[in-house]
Amino acid sequence: MVLFGGILSIKAISFLVFCVFSIAGLGYLLGRITVKGVSLGTAGVFIIALLFGAFLYSPLANQLKVGSTSYVSNALKIVENLGLILFVTSVGFIAGPSFFGDLKKNFKSYILLGVLIILIGGLSCAGCIVFDNKIYNRNLEEAAAMIVGLLSGSLTSTPAFSAAKASVTQGGPIDYEAIVAVGHGIAYLFGVVGVVLFVQLVPKFANANMEEERAKLSESAPEAPSKLRGNEITLDPFGFCSFSIVALLGIFVGSFKFGNFSLTTTGGCLILSLIFGHFQKAGKIRFMPQESTLKIFRELGLMFFLIGAGVAGGASFVKYFEWVYFVYGIIMTLLPMIIGYIFAKFVLKLNLLNNLGSICGGMTSTPALGTLIGTAGTEKVAGAYASTYPIALVAVVLVSQFLIIIFR
Repeated sequence: MVLFGGILSIKAISFLVFCVFSIAGLGYLLGRITVKGVSLGTAGVFIIALLFGAFLYSPLANQLKVGSTSYVSNALKIVENLGLILFVTSVGFIAGPSFFGDLKKNFKSYILLGVLIILIGGLSCAGCIVFDNKIYNRNLEEAAAMIVGLLSGSLTSTPAFSAAKASVTQGGPIDYEAIVAVGHGIAYLFGVVGVVLFVQLVPKFANANMEEERAKLSESAPEAPSKLRGNEITLDPFGFCSFSIVALLGIFVGSFKFGNFSLTTTGGCLILSLIFGHFQKAGKIRFMPQESTLKIFRELGLMFFLIGAGVAGGASFVKYFEWVYFVYGIIMTLLPMIIGYIFAKFVLKLNLLNNLGSICGGMTSTPALGTLIGTAGTEKVAGAYASTYPIALVAVVLVSQFLIIIFR
């Protein structure tokens, strides 16, 4: 079997598949453990993946080696990207029918909240850079590269990570790109787990009645009437074909670059699936997959994404971990969330589930949305996520580049 210019044995591929499903099985078992009503859920997969990466990354790399080259990082990237495509395309289809009505009603709120969350994250990042430079006397650009990498990890934002790497000084005695990557890996752990726990703990501390909150969400984002009449041409019984077409279109749209910015695969697939989910058909052809298909793909995609990102993150976390960097990452995860939640509740007057869905989107947190859907007991929270996510995506890329430039 040929992969990235080398030949991988069937044994090596089987070993990779064995590892992926072992992590998934153990992760779901961990996620089932509940303490006072709070559990990790699917994020348990991420914890097991991190542990696997920390302690077993090298054996996996040795198995996936052709000559002197290891293909483990590429193999994990395939798993991660496949998961992202499945997850965000499913979320877009699910949110599509009510998305534009919800966006029209809360458009200003979503913009303000998305910008505020990223702005607070950027300001806290700038504060950490100045503090690190003054207290530890580190080179200013080196501190900026590390801490902007921490910002992208604390917001679990791949586009911000890519933008930061592209903005640092290239070449020279210091590999600033590698420093950005280290920061991203260190902060990623709490960036995932922190938001996952936040969306579960807030409803409990607020003593929220989920039945009442779901009713408020339905008033805010009423289900649009179906545009399907039953006489459409169905490409296949489950909607796999239409799902694949929309995902391919999303990948194509996400590949376009405007300077250092692009929608990426995530943004492209989300936007295209929102549009197709809204219209549901093109002419006589049905483009809306079955609801059961979307739910399975959403969960499967989240699982693959967490495994791919978690194993690679675990290896970096152990190798480069420093407590001070981890603390910086915690600050850059918690401050935007807490301030954003308070602002959305008392200033924007968003109901609880719209608030938390927007927090997930503003934090660009894919895993937290999966958890929130389970906590809320409704798919409609995906609408607030999908509305805030593109705003936060653009803002975090711009803020990351700006911070690198001013501290260079």
